[in-house]
Order: sequence, then C-alpha cells, then structure tokens
Amino acid sequence: MTLITRVEVHEFGFDAENLGTICGANSIGGIVYSKGAVTRIGKYAVVVETEDGGRGEYVTHWVGSASACAQTKMLGPHLVGRHAEHREGIYNDLKRELRQFDHMGHGPLDIALWDWAGKKLGCSVGMLLGSYRQRLPAYASTYHADRNGGLDSKEAFADFAEECFGLGYRAFKIHGWNDGNAREEAQNLLHVAKEVGDRMTLMIDPACELRTFADTLYVGRACDDAGYFWFEDPYRDTGVSAFAHNKLRSMIKTPILQTEHIRGVEPKADFLVAGGTDFLRSDPEFDMGITGAMKIAHLGEAFGIDVEVHACGPAHRHVMSAMRNTNFYEVALVGPDTPNAVPPVYTCGYSDMLDCVGVDGCVPVPEGPGLGVVYD
Repeated sequence: MTLITRVEVHEFGFDAENLGTICGANSIGGIVYSKGAVTRIGKYAVVVETEDGGRGEYVTHWVGSASACAQTKMLGPHLVGRHAEHREGIYNDLKRELRQFDHMGHGPLDIALWDWAGKKLGCSVGMLLGSYRQRLPAYASTYHADRNGGLDSKEAFADFAEECFGLGYRAFKIHGWNDGNAREEAQNLLHVAKEVGDRMTLMIDPACELRTFADTLYVGRACDDAGYFWFEDPYRDTGVSAFAHNKLRSMIKTPILQTEHIRGVEPKADFLVAGGTDFLRSDPEFDMGITGAMKIAHLGEAFGIDVEVHACGPAHRHVMSAMRNTNFYEVALVGPDTPNAVPPVYTCGYSDMLDCVGVDGCVPVPEGPGLGVVYD
C-alpha cells in the first residue's frame, strides 16, 4: 500500500477568442459566439502525490467552476495519509463528507487517483476498467444559439451540421436559445432534420430553457415529427422532477435523456425507477469520478438501458471505452469560428476541439499510462 503525502490544487485561467458571455455568466450555458470577443475562462488542476514519488493528475474541463474548486479544496486534506490504492473507500468517505453539497468537487480527486494507479501499474485507465475499444463514435454538441452572427438561425445550425458532417461526424446535438421560445426551437430542430436528418443522428438539449410543461410538450412533439434520437433536459424544473418527465414520456415518442443534474448512483436509480427517463446521464467529473461513473454505467446495464457520457475529456473517453451500453462521445461545446472552451493544457496532441474526430466519425482513446495524456 502507498500513502498519499500531498494534494495540490492549481487554479488558472486562459483566454478564449470569439466567445462572449450572456449577462456576464461565465458558465457552460452562459458562453456563446461573439465575434472579436475574448473571454477569460477559469479552471483548476489537481495533483495527488505519494510517498514513493508517484503522481496522479487531472485538469478539469466542464466541472472547473469556483464552487467545484472550493469543494475540491475542502476534500483534499482528507486524502493525505490515506492509501492511494483504496479508491472505493475514499470514494465513500468523500461522498459522505459532501452530503450537504452538490458533490461537484469530488470527481477531479477520484480521477487523479485513477491516473496515479494507471501510472503505478504501467497501463491505461481504460485497461484497468476492462476497455474493449480504442475508437469512440462522437457527436458534435453545439454552443447555445446566439443573436450575434454565429448559430443565430435555423439556417446557421443546418450549415454547421453540414460542416460537421464533412469533418466526419455522423451525429449532431443542438443547444438552442436561452430565451426558450418553443416555436423558434421547434422550427430550428425541424429545419436541421430536413437538411441533414437522413445522414446524421440528431439530438436536442434545451438545457432547461423551456419555461413551461406546455412548451416542452410542443417541442417534444416536433422531435417526434423529425425523428430525433433523444430530447434532453428540456425545461425549467432544471431536470430534477421524475414525475414531470415521466408524464412527458407518456405524451411523446422521442426518448428522454435525464439525470445530468442529479449526482451519483442512488438518486439516478430513484429517477429511473420512477420512470423519469429513457437514457441515463453520467459524467466522471460531475458524478464523483471514474468510480462513480462506472457505478452508473452498471446501474443502467442492470436495467437494460443505455447510459450516455456527458461532455468530453480523457477520463470520459476511458470510461466510455469500457462501457457496452452507451452510444456517443460528446465533443462539447463547438460552433463555427469558435474554440471548444476546454483548457489548452495538453502537450501530447490530445484534443477535444471540433477537428478531433476522424473520417470514421470517431475519437481515439488515449493509450499511455494512467489517463494517457501529458499536461503542461
């Protein structure tokens, strides 16, 4: 057994060009295309060191908010003096420690422990998990629509879908306008389906924009007409009402994808048993690490349903490589003339930018020890 001697948290920022914020909200849902704008984006990195000189690392992608960072700082001291191999015990203790909070700061620490283990054993995290594939089918997941000349119309969305198809993507997901105008959302998704629906699998994620159940039902029925693969987190309950989404499921044909905003295996099991979703969501950053994400994958497998991995990153790729019951890797977030707002910290060629997909529509799983990436 190997004792953890030190935990480091490094906060940093980087500039993203042609991205602006809505009402100053520097968050996933608050970043949109804005020509010439430069937005400073904050993230953080975690390092776990052990008595033998070992080192596990992870740099946050979408979980890297100030609130999550505060939780990671709160949890970090609990690792010192623990055995780095005891991931399951640490998982349960940290989960209890954050029982009054949203658990968002837990994941980066668990991922760093998996990176440490892979490096210690000289194999990839995917190999530790039982990975059986090295390329993952991907979908292009757009930024929110804007009014600034980017994804500002149904024609712009269709044109961008065509661009993504040309790069190799065979699946495409729409994030609409923050206004939550049901008619505009429906017209957009119908137009995109008309233009590329015979060649691309299509999804829509209003990201809880739609203001009423009636608006949600209206857009859901448009999804039915257009043959969408899933309808995700549609309205302002913020994706947490199993009753409401069970009712929605009974009134539309398009499968529902929920539980991005519900943390951990037990609440997701409750949501599923209550009939609130057709697909489950899982994210190693959001759901208490790789340890937590694999529990959710197996929960879905036990019920015979698919679990879709939220967002992107090396940990996400390793998790998905060991899952049978999942469909697509989410390259999030992308748009015309904008970078993906994930940190540019890789010196090994790893990328989650729009062009990371191959002509086969897939992204590779890193093969080196641990997460298989080298950080600057």
